[in-house]
Amino acid sequence: MYVRTMQADVVAETIARLRAAHDALAALPIETLQSAELLSAMDELEGLSCQLPAQRERLLARLQTQTAPRAMGAKSWNEVLRVRWRIGSAEAGKRLADAADLAPRRSLTGDPMAPLMPATAAAQAAGLINPEHVAVLRDTLARLPRSVDALTRDQLEVDLVRVALGVGPKELKGTAERRLFLLDQDGAEPDESEREARRGATMARQQSNGTSRMTADLTPEGRALFEAAWAKLAGPGMCNPADAEPCVFGTPTQAQIDDDQRTPAQRRHDALVAIGRIALMGGDLGRLNGLPVTVIVRTTLQDLESRAGVGVTGGGTIIPIKDVIRMGSHANHYLAIFDRATGSALDLFRTRRVASPAQRVMLMARDGGCTKPGCTVGAYGCQVHHAAEDWASGGLTNVDDLGLACGADNRMVGDDDRGWTTAVVDGVVEWTPPPALDTGQSRVNYHHRPELLLRPPDDDPPTTERDAGHPGGPEPPDATAV
Repeated sequence: MYVRTMQADVVAETIARLRAAHDALAALPIETLQSAELLSAMDELEGLSCQLPAQRERLLARLQTQTAPRAMGAKSWNEVLRVRWRIGSAEAGKRLADAADLAPRRSLTGDPMAPLMPATAAAQAAGLINPEHVAVLRDTLARLPRSVDALTRDQLEVDLVRVALGVGPKELKGTAERRLFLLDQDGAEPDESEREARRGATMARQQSNGTSRMTADLTPEGRALFEAAWAKLAGPGMCNPADAEPCVFGTPTQAQIDDDQRTPAQRRHDALVAIGRIALMGGDLGRLNGLPVTVIVRTTLQDLESRAGVGVTGGGTIIPIKDVIRMGSHANHYLAIFDRATGSALDLFRTRRVASPAQRVMLMARDGGCTKPGCTVGAYGCQVHHAAEDWASGGLTNVDDLGLACGADNRMVGDDDRGWTTAVVDGVVEWTPPPALDTGQSRVNYHHRPELLLRPPDDDPPTTERDAGHPGGPEPPDATAV
C-alpha cells in the first residue's frame, strides 16, 4: 500500500512539473528569437508532442485493467472518454485503439508483454513518428491477408516504421500499398466468412444542401436483389418524381420514357425512394418502440401556413416543408405541430407505466432524440424514460415528466451511486453524471435541438439563483416547435 501511494505521488509530482514547465515556456518572450532558433524550439516541441501520446496510452491501458466502464457510470470506454474529456466519438475510438495496439500489455498471469505493434510503439515513444504515421501503420497491418504469418507481419511493421522515419504519411501510405500488393498479387481466395464480415451499408451526415451520401458493401445476395429491383423500378420512365403521376407499378407510357431526362444514378435513387415508400405504405414492418414503423416529422404551425421552413424527422433528417406536405400524400406519417404548446392535452397520469402512442409522438417531436448529453441516437431508436421520477418510485406517466432516452442510457439511470440522475426543468430533461464523470459539463443535450443554442444571451435572462449558476448554462427557450 505504501509503495503504491509513493508511486502515485511521484507520477502526480512529475506531471505537475511537466505542466509547470509548459507554463514557464508560455510565459517566456519569443520576440527576440531568430528563424533558426524558432525552428529549433518547434522541432523539440514537435518531438515532445509525438511522445506524449505514448504516456496517455500507457495510463489508459492500465486504467482499463483497474475498473470497468459501468463502475464509472458509463456504458462503454468510448463514453468514459467522451464524457470526461469532452471529445468526439471518433477521437475516443482512436485513443482506445492506440492504447490497445501501442501500450505495454500483461498476460493473464501478470507477466509483462510487448505491445501488439512493438516497432511502432518504440518509434512513437522516441518521438520519431507522429499520429498520422501511426494511423497508416495500423490500417496497413489490419488489411494484411489472413494467410500472412506472424513473422512476416512483424517484419513488415519494422520495414514500414523504418520508412516512416524519413517520409511523411502520404509517402508511407504509398509504400504500404505497394507492399500489400506484393504480398497478395493474386488476391485472396473467396472467403464466405470474410465476405459476411465486410457487408454493411452506411449513410453519412446530411450535407448543407440536404443530400446525404450512402455507401454499401453488398453480399452477392444483396447485389442480386437490388439488380432485380433496379431492373424494374430504375428503368426509363419509372418512379420519376417529375411526372404528375409517377409510374411505380406496371409499365410507363412511351411519353414518360421519352421525357425522362434523369441519369442512371438518379433513376436508381428514385427507385430506392419508391421501395422505401412501398414498404411503409404496406404496413408490414411491424412496430418500433410502440409505434407503427413510419416517418415522424416535427415542425411549426407558422412554417406550414407559410409553406416555408423545414421539418425534422425522428431520425434527425431535415426536410423542406414542401417535401413534408408532399410526403403526407404517400403514407400515414405522423406530423407533430407545435405552437408554444406543452402537450398537456396528452397528459396521462399514473394509470399505466407505458406511454401512449400519442405521448411517444409528442416526445419525439419535443426532444428529437436521446436527451442524454452527447448521445446522438435519434428518436426512432429511443425509449420513453420517466425523467422526473422513476415509475417504481411513484413517478407519473405524464408527458411533462417523461423524456426520450436510448436503451443503453435509460439503463444507466439510478444504478446505485454510480448511476446518472435525471430531472425535468422547465420542460427540458437534464442529466447529472455520476462523480467519476462529472467535470461540470452541460446537463442538456443540444445535439437534436441545436437551435436552442442560437438564442441571444441577453434574451430572457435568468431570474432565479438556480438559473444563474446551473452547470448547463442558461435555460433553453419555450418549445416553439421543432
